[in-house]
Amino acid sequence: MSRGSKTIRILETTVSIRPRAVSIRGATAAVAATLTFITVRPAAAQGGHQHSAHSHSMQSDSTSDSAFAALQARGKKAMGVDQYTSTHRFDDLPDGGRIELTRGATDSAGVRTIREHLAHIARAFAAGDFTTPFAVHAREVPGTKTMAAKRDAIHYVFEPLPGGGEVRISSKDPEAIRAIHAFMAFQRGDHRAGGEHP
Repeated sequence: MSRGSKTIRILETTVSIRPRAVSIRGATAAVAATLTFITVRPAAAQGGHQHSAHSHSMQSDSTSDSAFAALQARGKKAMGVDQYTSTHRFDDLPDGGRIELTRGATDSAGVRTIREHLAHIARAFAAGDFTTPFAVHAREVPGTKTMAAKRDAIHYVFEPLPGGGEVRISSKDPEAIRAIHAFMAFQRGDHRAGGEHP
């Protein structure tokens, strides 16, 4: 590389910048200009495939953001309320857990929709039906197989809260409690939601 050259690494691409003097002659005067030539080459073409943590992180963030946006859209369809303006909370409790969904109390239609949704999932989960979480997450949700199999050992109770409601899930069966905790942990992560957990 010539003196004054610089190499910059940008997202798996190497950019080489080499200053060169170029003369440009006009009809009446000679004008000297210095132009910078840029060569762009993929990093793999430079003798090996290299990954930068930053570029991988940016790709992951992009994928993660589009996956999260898709989750939010499916959630809105299943729950009937905008997921970005609602607050999810998934708490682990010693005997099970609690699902809480709220939004601004001044949105009476949204609050009513949340309460109807939570009452519906309390009934569906009690019957061993976990199709709503499957539809929202587009995959089997951890804990749901056991929760369905142990449905007679698990109690689901819907309660209204200011701005929404909650579904309290409880059991005395240790295997059912572990499944409920697995369900809550997955929900916290996928929804990027808060909640208490040990």
